[in-house]
Amino acid sequence: MTKYAVFLRGINVGGINVKMADLRAALATLPLTRVKTLLASGNVVCTAEADAPELKTMVENLLREKFGYDAWVVILDLPQLEAVIAASPWPADDPARHSYVTLSSDPAVLDELARHGGELPGVELARLSPHALAWPVPVGGTPDSPFSKLSARPRYKSTTTTRNLRTLLKCRDTLAS
Repeated sequence: MTKYAVFLRGINVGGINVKMADLRAALATLPLTRVKTLLASGNVVCTAEADAPELKTMVENLLREKFGYDAWVVILDLPQLEAVIAASPWPADDPARHSYVTLSSDPAVLDELARHGGELPGVELARLSPHALAWPVPVGGTPDSPFSKLSARPRYKSTTTTRNLRTLLKCRDTLAS
């Protein structure tokens, strides 16, 4: 059994409202164990015998069928998640700025985001892994951040999702317990 963190894109924003109890109930129909949801923003940890691409397909199909929205997920196994966290150059607990990580199921998309984001004034980026790109933003400035606006473009919807580093830590700690 492999331990996974499953990050849902666009849940409980933009009119897509899914209660975590309903999400857990739906996921219970899949061949998963130790399913837990964290926060209300589409973070799931679980164990499965499936590999990551199989799990991605299962979860996306289930969400589309059960909740009727164009669902996209990014999946990291526990070692990948630990490596991303360890590679982050910015702390999770900085009171002046948030540390975000954009996750992707397609490394080429992160290459593109890094290239375009690196051209934006004042944007700091760090590639953490083939599937993760970190960026800090001053507290209170997330919606107006140039990189936030770039990564929110519709072209990235099917392959990326962004989480605060603190959320990744919570997922890791839950999986490790």
